[in-house]
Amino acid sequence: MPNPEANRSQHSRSRARPSTSAAPRQPVRARASLRQLLRVASVASGIQFGWALQLSLLTPYVQQLGIPHQWASIIWLCGPVSGLFVQPLVGHMSDRCTSRFGRRRPFIFVGAVSIVIAVVIIAYAADIGWILGDTATYRPAAITVFIIGFWILDVANNVTQGPCRALLSDLTSKDPRRTRVANAYYSLFMAVGNILGYATGSYSGWYKVFPFTLSPACTISCANLKSAFFLDIAFIAVTTYISIMAAHEAPLNSNTVAHAEAVVEESGSAEEAFMWELFGTFKYFSTPVWIILSVTALTWIGWFPFTLFDTDWMGREIYGGDPNQGLIYDTGVRMGALGLLLNSVVLALTSLLMERLCRKRGAGFVWGISNIVMTFCFLAMLVLTYVASSIGYAGKDLPPPGIVIAALIIFTILGFPLAITYSVPYALISTHIESLGLGQGLSMGVLNLAIVVPQAVQMVLYWPISCPMCCSF
Repeated sequence: MPNPEANRSQHSRSRARPSTSAAPRQPVRARASLRQLLRVASVASGIQFGWALQLSLLTPYVQQLGIPHQWASIIWLCGPVSGLFVQPLVGHMSDRCTSRFGRRRPFIFVGAVSIVIAVVIIAYAADIGWILGDTATYRPAAITVFIIGFWILDVANNVTQGPCRALLSDLTSKDPRRTRVANAYYSLFMAVGNILGYATGSYSGWYKVFPFTLSPACTISCANLKSAFFLDIAFIAVTTYISIMAAHEAPLNSNTVAHAEAVVEESGSAEEAFMWELFGTFKYFSTPVWIILSVTALTWIGWFPFTLFDTDWMGREIYGGDPNQGLIYDTGVRMGALGLLLNSVVLALTSLLMERLCRKRGAGFVWGISNIVMTFCFLAMLVLTYVASSIGYAGKDLPPPGIVIAALIIFTILGFPLAITYSVPYALISTHIESLGLGQGLSMGVLNLAIVVPQAVQMVLYWPISCPMCCSF
């Protein structure tokens, strides 16, 4: 007769198997203070400042360069694609980095430098295209330069964000409460970056502050974008310096890394260590981990279209404008940036109250309520779009104040579920996956898969439907 105790023992060993390929343990450190966590998380504001400019201004800028609306979504596909491969790989590499500067800080620094290079390329795409022979109505060179810079920017963002969150998890290891606090700080600084970025994007007079940004190839809207990116460069330089100087990482012992990799080779797996840890451990995930990943994936199916086309929705559907005709669309985009600014204020306030909410009601309950609020807000956007189109003012006049106010209210309310989305899933996955022996860098990569895979699927499904060329076939 089979021995139940032996079976349970064998099952326990099989579930613990991923820990044999675990990332090397970090050196024992003193408990990180809240001030240190706050300073380390500050780099999120620099990263998110650029994201806010990217989300509020780049979709309209893409269309002003002459890229059709349906092709803009393909350009944005680089975010999910780079997130799918870059962030898990960077997380794996940072778990085993033996640099004397620490495991995470070198990646944060390299990512920040790459962001600076990318925004410079994007800012001067029109000027470079003009030098290469573009005209006012035909800009293939500018589009090419822009796409290159845009892909570099998305890769750089993924290189920076994963190690930063992993560093916070390192500093709060085995303390779920402080892990939630650290991720709430990260969410707070994302809100600060959003507020500054959207405020910058909503101001239309930056070309007067930086008059040298105007050129034959770069009109006022382009010059405003270029000026905003200059501010982004300065801001990310300051916040990156504060973050990496506050971390005080202890270098990882290279002998520990060699031992961990030798254990992986002895396990009999023919896969690379990275692939084994990322995919081979999926079958050992507990039910709560799968629930977290599933809810995250479903949540981002809703969030991704909003983050991609929020200001464009305001310019097209609420204001009834066209990107290349008149100022109505630009006015709508700036109003959308104002809505995102209000959204970020609520995001910041929610982040400050995050720990109190989770401690009183439970992180899972708060996350569930936030997803319900998100759903009703997106339904309200559909209703508002229908009402705006029924009035029939598109292309003739500005929308009624009530329509604009309703759109701004929806944007503002969405700040609450967005704050939860930016914080709670990361804290939960960090706590639950730690028992499997995975490094925090790789655990952030696992959660990122649940975010980017639905986005990539959405983009692939959206493009054939919206692409006239594909429909003709």
